[in-house]
Amino acid sequence: MDTTPNQGRGAALTVDALGVDFGGFKAVDGFTMIVNDGELRVLLGANGAGKTTLMDLISGRTRSTSGSVYLYDKNITNWEEHQIARAGVGRKFQIPSIFRELTVAQNFEVAGTGEPSVLKNLRLGLSAGAKARIEEVIELTGLEDVLGKRAGDLSHGQMQWLELGMLIIQDARVILLDEPTAGMTQAETLKTSQIINRLKGKHTILVVEHDMAFVREIASKITVMHLGKLLAEGPMSEIETNPAVKEAYLGSGGIH
Repeated sequence: MDTTPNQGRGAALTVDALGVDFGGFKAVDGFTMIVNDGELRVLLGANGAGKTTLMDLISGRTRSTSGSVYLYDKNITNWEEHQIARAGVGRKFQIPSIFRELTVAQNFEVAGTGEPSVLKNLRLGLSAGAKARIEEVIELTGLEDVLGKRAGDLSHGQMQWLELGMLIIQDARVILLDEPTAGMTQAETLKTSQIINRLKGKHTILVVEHDMAFVREIASKITVMHLGKLLAEGPMSEIETNPAVKEAYLGSGGIH
């Protein structure tokens, strides 16, 4: 008998009754969520709700103790982190994972070859498809003027855009963004929302974020976690007025 959950047509990421138990503490507790292909989903929750742990479980950084994760129709539950990345799940952390000693252009080239060795990357050359993706990403991120600059000398916002661009070049089908605007200026946050909005429909994106002004700019559907469980799900208008969400997370004043 086939026990694969009915994901429905177009599901890119299916989290099915997922859980992890750390010595009796259930950081994620029977959590279920379906994110459709090309959808941008925002994950909200107070500190300790389990958001980052959920991202760790999806990306293979932490092994689950119950439930399943599907990438399209492929069961990737508890695969090794590098295997999940290779299957098409890209993860962007709060601290950018870039090659700081290389130029911006070289970082994009490394992402374009798909080889783990940096020096091997730069010797291999790029396919026509990778070159085209790099050109698109340079325009998308607005990094045209700093291509020759050492990545470690970029502004905080530029480093974040470089890393996001590298994930796109690697053709990640599902992108996990963990607080992408943390530490950004207002102008950088606005530009980040514009970049992410342009990715809608082309990539499936799951965003963990606390900046509610930013969430308003990008979100169509929101999932709220509380104590490792699904608390609520729906459009911003519903989440704002949901009594359980107000009580658990947002306070009586609602979303600000």
